[in-house]
Order: sequence, then C-alpha cells, then structure tokens
Amino acid sequence: MENLKKILYLLLLGLCATPLISAPWALLMGIMYAWFIGSPFSFYIKKYRITTRVLQIAVVGLGFGMYLDKAILAGKQGVIFTVLSITGTLLLGLWLGKILKIDRKLSWLTSSGTAICGGSAIAAVSPVIQAEEKQISVALAIVFILNSIALLIFPPIGHWLGLSQMQFGMWSAIAIHDTSSVVGAASVYGSEALEVATTVKLTRALWIIPLTLLTAMFFREGKQKTKFPYFILLFVLAMVIHTYIPSLASMSNILASIARTLMVMCLFLIGSGLSLAAIRSVGMKPLVQGIVLWFAISVISLWVIMNTIS
Repeated sequence: MENLKKILYLLLLGLCATPLISAPWALLMGIMYAWFIGSPFSFYIKKYRITTRVLQIAVVGLGFGMYLDKAILAGKQGVIFTVLSITGTLLLGLWLGKILKIDRKLSWLTSSGTAICGGSAIAAVSPVIQAEEKQISVALAIVFILNSIALLIFPPIGHWLGLSQMQFGMWSAIAIHDTSSVVGAASVYGSEALEVATTVKLTRALWIIPLTLLTAMFFREGKQKTKFPYFILLFVLAMVIHTYIPSLASMSNILASIARTLMVMCLFLIGSGLSLAAIRSVGMKPLVQGIVLWFAISVISLWVIMNTIS
C-alpha cells in the first residue's frame, strides 16, 4: 500500500510537469492528496528543504523571462503610485495581521503576494523568512482563490464602468495578484489593455528585489545578522543575460520555461504538505486579511486610475 501511495504521488508530480496542469490546479491536487491520502515523502521534503530549494531555483529561472531594460523604462511612469501602492499594501497587511493576531510569517507572505505579483513574490520571500510549508500553502491558496475571482469579474466591471483600454490594463496589473491572471483578464478586455497590463505587471515584478532585501532585514531576530538572499542576485543576473545577450535568447526562453514548470511542480509539493489539521490550526483569519487587502488595493487603485488616466 505504501509503495502504491509513492507511485501515485510521483505520477501526479510528473503530471504537474506537463502543460495539462496549471499552477492553481497543482496546488489543489497537492492539498487533496494530503487530505485523503497523505504525503509519503513529507519527512524527506522537510529534512532536505526540497521545497525551499526548488522555489529559489524557480525564482532565478523566472528572471530569464524578464527584460530588465523594458521594465525599468516602463517603471519611470507612475513610479510614485507604484511605490505608494506597494508600501501601503504591505503596511495595511502588517496592521491587519497584528489586529487579527495572524502568524507573522503568514501575514507577511499574504501581504507580499497581494502587493506585488502573487505566487512569484511569495516564492521569493518564503525562503528568506524560512516559512513552513503550511504557511506558504495557505498564502498561495488565498492568492489563487482571489485571482480566479478577479479573472471572472474584472472585465465585466471594467465594461460597466466604461474603463478605457489603458485604464483597465493599469487596473488589472495593480489589483490582480498573479501575472497569468492579469494576462487572462486583460486579453479578454482588449489587445491594448493586454499590452499595458503586461508591461505594468513586469515593472511591479522587479520590486521583488527590494521586497526580498527588506524582508531579510525585517525578519532579523535579535542580534542575528541579516541573512542576505543571494539567490536574488542570480535572479537579477538572469534578467541581465536575457536582456543584453540576445545570442542566448533561445537558452533563456528554455530556462524560463523550465522555471515555470518547476514552480507548478513545487506548488504540488507545497500543497501535499497542507493537512486538514494544519488548515484548522490556521483558521479563517488569513483569508479575511487577504480579502480586505485585495478589496482595498482594487478600490483605491481604481479610483486613482479613473481620476488620473483617460
């Protein structure tokens, strides 16, 4: 029976390496496996910090899919609003976490994912704070749930409010967490909205770098020295290679594709470590925090965009 559980686990993990399984489904599959069967490899995954290591590799690989020069150029427009929205979201998240008495690491993961770019930000921050799989799973689940809702309701809301292509592109890039959901919602709205949303989201993704460094300082305990997240330097190097060495473009695309696949597989690993007991111990408060943060950034950014961009 134990061998059968291991074979099924490995088959599902392998399935996550195919285009058939998206990131949210991988996480859900892992959670369902944990609930009804139980991970046969949980001891080894925790002992060798497999999830953390795979997350770091995936984050570095994602850099091969980003153009540093384009992101910096786009970031010159609306940089003040970007800084204010990210900072405001993080501060609000910290305040809500304190008020609701949510675990400090879980609160920061949820706030980071909401402020910048969903799963990618959570993946970058979690190794720095040495988050447990339970904390990562809950934060990712919250982000993906709200992403799915936004993907469905944002385009109708945009049409109802009469948002222009530019306005909707900006709004979706700021208020929807994950890049894939941003692209999905904007592509439904129009080609111009898609172009704007993709560019703005790419710009915001660069803020993973200062966020990770800030996190390393913020979670320093006592006189302990700040543990510098060196994998972020490799993330930047990957972007530089992709941007300024066109002869390696094909290799960069392959590495970025592998990184996206690793991220999906990692979500299955994370989900498989989230038992029912772990969910009960967390409670509903983190979901309340995620919803309030998402609602706040959605409404405030929409109001600013409608009043400043035509």
